[in-house]
Amino acid sequence: MLYYLLREVMNLAVYPVAALERRRSNLAAQLPEAAQKLLREPNFAHLATLMPDGSPQVTAVWVDFDGKYILVNTAEGRRKPKNVRRDPRVAIDVIGQQEPYNMVTVRGRVVEVTHEGADDHIDKMAKKYLGQDKYPFRAPGERRVIFKIEPERVATMP
Repeated sequence: MLYYLLREVMNLAVYPVAALERRRSNLAAQLPEAAQKLLREPNFAHLATLMPDGSPQVTAVWVDFDGKYILVNTAEGRRKPKNVRRDPRVAIDVIGQQEPYNMVTVRGRVVEVTHEGADDHIDKMAKKYLGQDKYPFRAPGERRVIFKIEPERVATMP
């Protein structure tokens, strides 16, 4: 164990960017099953983004997991898309509705902001969270967007 720890420290010292990228690319695959379960179930999440002055902005959101990225769907014109385009660092926590002491907290980065598939995705989230085939709160002219969040640090409870 000590050998692996020392090897990682040396890699960080000699190849800091490569070691960090390797760790990031492996983290989604290592997301604990309990965390993946919370993300796939209809549990509410809280997404924290950073305002221009560095203060946090937190919003309750619906959440999804595609096996690699945590997905959050929102609409253009809201604060969240503006914040993540300026600074992609985010934090998100998900708390189990049935057992509130089951939770996952993730710090990561929005690695992609896309409109592709966002309308279908919000309908999928409406089915998951509301039991409805179509998202009922769509405003006229609203343009949906998906954030793909790559986990960097993960903490679970219990």
